[in-house]
Amino acid sequence: MRQRLYPATACQPDLPVSPADVPATLSARLPREISTQEVFGNTLTELARLGGPLAERLVTASPDVAISTNLGGWVNRVGVWAEHSVSRAEDSGPRLLRWEPGPGGQHIELGISEMNLFMLLGQLGLSYELNGELLFPVGTVYDPFVCRGLDALIYGVYSQSKFVFAGTPAGVSLSPEGGAHQSAITASIGIELPNLRFWEPCFARETQWCVLEGLRLCADRERGASTYLRLSTQPIDQGVFEAVVERVGEDVLRAQVLRGGYRLLTPGDALRDAPGVVLAASGPIVPEAIAATHELWDEGVAAVLVNVTSAERLHSEWRDNNLSSIRQSSARTTCTYLEQLLRADAPHPPPIVTVIDGASHALAFLGAAVGARVVPLGVDAFGQSGTRQELYAYTGIDRGHIVNAALLALDLD
Repeated sequence: MRQRLYPATACQPDLPVSPADVPATLSARLPREISTQEVFGNTLTELARLGGPLAERLVTASPDVAISTNLGGWVNRVGVWAEHSVSRAEDSGPRLLRWEPGPGGQHIELGISEMNLFMLLGQLGLSYELNGELLFPVGTVYDPFVCRGLDALIYGVYSQSKFVFAGTPAGVSLSPEGGAHQSAITASIGIELPNLRFWEPCFARETQWCVLEGLRLCADRERGASTYLRLSTQPIDQGVFEAVVERVGEDVLRAQVLRGGYRLLTPGDALRDAPGVVLAASGPIVPEAIAATHELWDEGVAAVLVNVTSAERLHSEWRDNNLSSIRQSSARTTCTYLEQLLRADAPHPPPIVTVIDGASHALAFLGAAVGARVVPLGVDAFGQSGTRQELYAYTGIDRGHIVNAALLALDLD
């Protein structure tokens, strides 16, 4: 049956790019303040600059949002695909974007149809099995409109197609545009959909590592999967992240990021005997959690901040560990990585406050992993128009709400 569906696999052509050929990181310098959406586009542009088999087989697509999802630099380097070259009238002045469709282009611009995007990514992601040619399909879509193409997305990952797509900007990032351009439930799709890896990074190098991991999964035709990156337009200061790099080392931190998260902030010895709480934050809301952590320290609370880079990875390992024990009718003898992150070296699990720029229930499962009380914060109402900070306060995910939730969790515990 496999040979009938995927005739090219009958002769098993050699892979021109193996998972080991995808770099673990890139050496391009990153600014002190940058958004994850910018990093995503810059990563593709840097891969195009480096050239080689991986860059030659990258194909991007977007439903009429290439520039607003930061693919402009990539498009300028690789061009837009068309079956035949399209001549353009002479312009009176210079153009910032080289939009000249032709057979050599590597970007495919679609009309406003997210369903077409995921249908295309699904087929491009099976190009090795169907035609013996390995491609690395990468798509971009406004995150709230992932739901418009959900049927085709489900069919693609069900077929074990391998591609990468970025939903951006996510959450209430597009705050002035109102609720129609703000997403809440998409994080849940990333966590729950099989054959899909989901990351919601906050910092620049995290984003770069996750993009490269997604491409690596495309190259692994036996054990790979598709990848969903939930990104934002909010500029993020990189200082706190660089401090963690210095503390634990880049290789260790990269492994933790790809595993699902790491401890971003831990209290000092002065709070050794203080009541403890864990803050677990994901994506662009992490700076609000950083500010809340420092305020809790000032209030005498030993808060630990966990940066959840992939709720899907943490949930998957914890779920599989439990299922293995259930099937063997035996007690678990080892802690999962999620349990190690949340226990915070305490004899009893501390209460947890989760916060995400999405539906609050997306991270609420964290308490079940350690048997701790959870106060989940998130976006559980249709959005409004306003500044990003106004909407953080409106939805209850700003610094003040996080601090109050932590004090409530301690009081209830």
